[in-house]
Amino acid sequence: MSSADAADVFHLDGHDVPFTTGETVLAATSRAGRYIPHLCWHPDFAPHGSCRVCTVRVGARLVPACTLPAATGLVVESDTAELRHLRLRLLQLLFVEGNHFCPSCEKSGDCQLQATAYAVDMTGPHFEEFYPARPVDASHPDILLDLNRCILCSLCVRASREVDGKSVFALGGHGIDTHLLIDSPSGRLVDTDFAPTDRAASICPVGVILPKRRGFAVPIGERRFDQQPISAAEEGDP
Repeated sequence: MSSADAADVFHLDGHDVPFTTGETVLAATSRAGRYIPHLCWHPDFAPHGSCRVCTVRVGARLVPACTLPAATGLVVESDTAELRHLRLRLLQLLFVEGNHFCPSCEKSGDCQLQATAYAVDMTGPHFEEFYPARPVDASHPDILLDLNRCILCSLCVRASREVDGKSVFALGGHGIDTHLLIDSPSGRLVDTDFAPTDRAASICPVGVILPKRRGFAVPIGERRFDQQPISAAEEGDP
């Protein structure tokens, strides 16, 4: 690293993190092998800033790390009691606003929501569950949609629009009534041109979009986050 490049660092919890021009704090941190919990961010897409799980402190401000531009000399706090508590409450809200029954979910052990909850030492929902009435769409011959697990990260929306060029998914409604929509006359996936090879078919961080006829092909206990915590599994590979 040249002397000019060496100056391009910010400070995260007392550690120097190098960055390139245009990177956000979360992108640079992840590339450097350090972990800030997150759900709606993905390195292949522009930051969305919707889940706020990656919130960090910069001086007096609380800001999402996924939208915060990295800057030389920036001092960022992520691992504090205040921020750990904030993330815990955000995750507990996500669990009670949907129907997340981990022991019976095909995504268990490979679910980013579940793994992030473990990372922040979540042991229970804290709040009363809403148990919303959400549909399961099994109309497509190859893909199952279980909207009970949707966390509204919009990754499938962005992947379908920006990579697949299909815009199969969208978000509709407001507040607690916000939900995932299927862009077809019937509102069912079978009436779209969605394919198992689409980028949107593999982008979901939870168990909403699942391939049929492959359930539990990898046994529980042998999955990605069964083998190592998300903080280690994501180092250099967000």
